[in-house]
Formats: sequence, structure tokens, C-alpha cells
Amino acid sequence: MAFRTSLRLARTARAVRPTVTVRSFSRTVVAASSLPNPDPAEDSRSAALVREHAPFMVATYSRPPPVFVRGEGSYLYDIDNRKYLDFTSGIAVNSLGHCDPEVTKLIAEQSATLVHASNLYYNPWTGALSKLLVEQTVASGGMHDASAAFICNSGSEANEAGLKFARKYARAVVDPSGAKHEIVSFRNAFHGRTMGSLSATPNPKYQAPFAPMVPGFRVGELNDISALSDLVTDRTASVIVEPIQGEGGVRAATDEFLLALAKRCREVGALLHYDEIQCGLSRTGQFWAHSHLPKEAHPDILTTAKALGNGVPIGATIVNARVADAIKVGDHGTTFGGNPLACRVAHHIVQRLADVKLQEGVRKKSDIFKAGFEELRKEFPEVVLETRGKGLILGLQLSEDPGNIVKAARERGLLVITAGTNTLRFVPSLVMSEEEIREGLAILREAIKATR
Repeated sequence: MAFRTSLRLARTARAVRPTVTVRSFSRTVVAASSLPNPDPAEDSRSAALVREHAPFMVATYSRPPPVFVRGEGSYLYDIDNRKYLDFTSGIAVNSLGHCDPEVTKLIAEQSATLVHASNLYYNPWTGALSKLLVEQTVASGGMHDASAAFICNSGSEANEAGLKFARKYARAVVDPSGAKHEIVSFRNAFHGRTMGSLSATPNPKYQAPFAPMVPGFRVGELNDISALSDLVTDRTASVIVEPIQGEGGVRAATDEFLLALAKRCREVGALLHYDEIQCGLSRTGQFWAHSHLPKEAHPDILTTAKALGNGVPIGATIVNARVADAIKVGDHGTTFGGNPLACRVAHHIVQRLADVKLQEGVRKKSDIFKAGFEELRKEFPEVVLETRGKGLILGLQLSEDPGNIVKAARERGLLVITAGTNTLRFVPSLVMSEEEIREGLAILREAIKATR
């Protein structure tokens, strides 16, 4: 089969020497000398650089040993010249791959023209990007009444703007008393790490160290239609929901749930906010993850970031006219958001990600992933339980902590990441080739096998 043929090709291409194994705690452990990409040793250039720099960095991340210095297409290269096939694309950021030549050229041109002048003045690209986002959103079948966009620096900042806009709309248009201020989100959601977006991220791991949260947030269960009447009330200003939860384990909201949620929001005069920071911009095989839904299920607020800049920091909050009209000069702002460099790059990227041929390719590649996952489930039924997701935002639910598999894959030249509880998350470049996908699946099989 193609999957096993790719496994043989991957082994040949990487010149893997015969596996040397030792037995330890009833598991097979592959000797480091037989691995194509063993994690850097203590006397490596990588380790030396980490020892030099780590003491000066706030320890907010637990990172593996490789130090990446170069990217090209679907691959990353570390300081010791190891090559890694990247199934993470910078956590769904590098949708056009690493160091795309057209993006690189634009960055060079614009950096020599104008990088920043502040939002005190107009520039050609903030408005051009806003216009394109609105027009392409409507043309794609998503958010039919999209009207305006606020350009910022990140997903957290885009969501923060959405939360503020919702409260301003509720106070200015619906209820001047301020009683209508509650924000509803859903368990396993991830909306960001700023205090407002964090308050909408009901995970004790993220919230507990920084409690108390911003008041006025309520939590519901995704896809529980029966609970909506009690959850979304006359006090609700907005409901924020990911059509597909990324960090939460690649769990999708059903169409029936989103329809019922939108209906309930209209009944009580609450705004509906779709967070498509991870699942939007063609990652599901359509421009927005909600583009297939009827107009009555479209949002009032739509947030995006990640793929919008292909690595250049940028985010956007798209709103309809009702919300836009409620926001006045001075209500919100950003120093770096909307700078000409980021906006010119994003303008180019939106045009390319809106290509229907690219979206068709995403759907086809998704089928290749899913077929490979099914083979893995059959071969390792005690480990691989189910596949979730759509397009190229996919989750493979395991019966155990994926840490050992992630490490084994990395040491064989494949980068994968986790999400939720015991879930491997796959968010590769949207332009990754079918052969690269098959190569990566073959390596993943080797990694799972090595940890049995």
C-alpha cells in the first residue's frame, strides 16, 4: 500500500542504519546512534546555545532540545543541520510553508519602503487589507453582513477587541444600565492569554495562577443544545465559540449546535462571536470554517490571526455594521496593529488562501491523513482511538500521554504537537505535498511502534 511504500522510501531517504535495541521496562528503546535525528547531546551546539540563553528568558515554555535556524517549505532545519518534516506549521501559522518566496520578497520590499508610522495616520495597506477581508468573507459564503475590520497584532488581541466591542454594543445599543454584560464561552475552549481572552478560556491550568478572572464570564458545554436557554440569557452580551476547538483537542461544534446557538443569541439580543483564529483561512478546506452554514448561523464578530501573516504577527476582528456603528473614536486602539509591513503581507496571503484550488487540495490532503490514521488505528488499536477534525486541522485521540510518541517522531525527523487530553494535533502547511504527508505518516507509524 502507498502508506507502507512511503515508509520504505522514508527509511531509504534518511539512510537509517539497522535498529539497535535494548530492553527496558518491557519497552523497546532505539539506541540514539541508530536514529536519523537524535535529540542534540549535551556537548552539541544546540545545548551550548540553550545554556547560554535560557537563564535570560522567562521560563514560560518547556521546549525540546533542537534549536531551529532555517525553514524551507514543509521542513525546518536546526543549528546542527538536522532536517525535520513539520506537521505543526508553527501551530497553524505557516499555511503557505516556511519562507515562502513570494512572502519573503514582499517583506523585503516593504521593509525598505515603510514599516511603521502609527495609527495616527493613514497608510495604503491597513485599509486595503480590511477591505479585502470583508469582501472575501462575504464572497466565500461566510459572515454575509461583514462590514468592517479592526487590524491588530495577534489572536489574543483580536479576541480581546471582540469582547470589548460586544460589551460596548450591549451598553450603547441594547441596555445602557450595563446589566447586559456577560460573556459565554465553552469548556475546552482556548481564546488567548490576555486577561479578557483568558477569562473566556475555562481551563484551570491557564486560569488558576492568575485568578481572579475578569468578572462576567459564564461557561457552557459545547454541543449541548438543551442547556442554551439557561446559559444564554438577557444578561448575555455575546457568546464566543470556536467552530473547531484547536487547543481543546480538535473538537468540532456541530452545525445543529451552531444554528441553535445563533437562534438563541438573536432571541436575547446577544452577539455571536466565532473565533476562527486556528480553524479559519481555508484550513478546513473552505475560507472560513462556518462558510457552509446558512446566514442565520453567521456571526456578528469574527476573529482571525495565525495564518493571516504566515509568521508575521497580525490579527483581525471582523464585525458587521451593527457592531461597527457602536464603536467610536477612542474606544479601542493599538500601537503596532495595522502597520504597513504586516498588512501588505496579509493582503497577499488572504488572496492566496482564498484560492478554490488550494481549498480543494486541502480537502484531498485531509483524506490522505484520515486514511493513514485509520491504518494506524487498525495496527495499534490499543493506542489509537479515533480521528477528529476537518481539512488540515485534525486530531488523533490516543489512549495515553503522547509525549513519548512526540519525542520518538522528532528523533525520526517529524514534528508533531499535542492538544487537549492525549490528543496528537496535525496542522501542517496547506501547501504540503501529498508525498510529504505520506512520508510523515510513515515516520509516525515508526514512532508509535518504537514506543510499544
